[in-house]
Amino acid sequence: MKFSDFRLNEQLLEAISYLGFSETTPIQEQAMPEVLQGNDLIACAQTGTGKTAAYLLPVLNDMIGSENPGTQVLIMVPTRELAIQIGQQVMGMGYSANITPAVIYGGGDGSDWEQQKIALKQGAPLIVATPGKLLSHMKMGYVSFDHLKHFVLDEADRMLDMGFQEDLLKIIAELPTERQTLMFSATMPGNIRSFANKILRKPVEINIEVAKPAEGVLQAAYLVYENQKTALIDHLLKDKPEYHSILIFCSTRKKVAELERALKREQFLVESMSSDLEQSQRNEVMNRFKARNTRILVATDVLSRGIDIKDINLIINYDVPSDAEDYVHRVGRTARADTTGVALTLVNPDDMHKLRRIERLIDQQISKLSPPPELGQGPEWKPEGPTKKGRPKKNKKNTGGRPPKKGKKS
Repeated sequence: MKFSDFRLNEQLLEAISYLGFSETTPIQEQAMPEVLQGNDLIACAQTGTGKTAAYLLPVLNDMIGSENPGTQVLIMVPTRELAIQIGQQVMGMGYSANITPAVIYGGGDGSDWEQQKIALKQGAPLIVATPGKLLSHMKMGYVSFDHLKHFVLDEADRMLDMGFQEDLLKIIAELPTERQTLMFSATMPGNIRSFANKILRKPVEINIEVAKPAEGVLQAAYLVYENQKTALIDHLLKDKPEYHSILIFCSTRKKVAELERALKREQFLVESMSSDLEQSQRNEVMNRFKARNTRILVATDVLSRGIDIKDINLIINYDVPSDAEDYVHRVGRTARADTTGVALTLVNPDDMHKLRRIERLIDQQISKLSPPPELGQGPEWKPEGPTKKGRPKKNKKNTGGRPPKKGKKS
């Protein structure tokens, strides 16, 4: 379908045409009619499927020409990165209609708080916010949602995973009962459904191919010992000079810092991003990466969701994600908008069970590769085998992800 088929306001159609969009994605095709009709909605769709536009376009369409005072739309998101991204999308889509969002998140200096306070006191028509920071403003008594019409929870599963459920319930308690509530989530575990039952009224449910990497992603896993990982990454990057935009995910801030230093020693154009950076520093790093001034970005999971960067060539998981769903979101950073990309995961012996969990989730076998000979032999893949009780066998000898020591048998 085309966006023009939904009879959106001409100013919106002009804006999205200028942004280069004409054909709808499946989540947009299914969700937009329900949102336009005013129905509550719970939608499950993975990263990169266009779900932000699926709710933004209908609510912006409703706002154009509205004479209602105060805040009409509240969008809740789990991270400042996603808040900034959605704020930018509102600016792009709502530019012709003069719709300017207030973006509320933490991590800035005192001037950020004052700017947010002014926008909230004036009743910004559309607010994009993280739960904790919005609640801090609400406690000061100058935030009003008396005229709210649309309440959106984006990346709802991530917000609950991050422990925001109580904050969300406190915020929702201050919203009008007569409102449209839209919940978008990449996964649909039991806690999400339970939460949805508390806050939605007779919602329409949409499920779009959850937890399946894009078809354009070439996936592979290198079976390595922990002390082979950095050398392998160095080898992979030098072997792929044509890749100009590379994301590497690590499980800890310490590993991020160590890998960044190692790659800089090899003269790579690399920067890192973790919670150690102030928000202004994060913005600067991200802008350089988007502009291709930085070839390689090493990051913690702060980036696994909620960024919108086109044409990322290569994703490397330095560590296997603990949650299988997070693999999908990390891999979802590449092969977006009908492009192709490569996603490589480095797997030590201790993490093989995590990779098996990922394969079960995506219903797909990921190719297993050995490190190049000059790095030494890697571990062998251990297929999952049932015990007498039908459970996977446990490996009694834990090598800690390191090559076993050579020695005589006792």
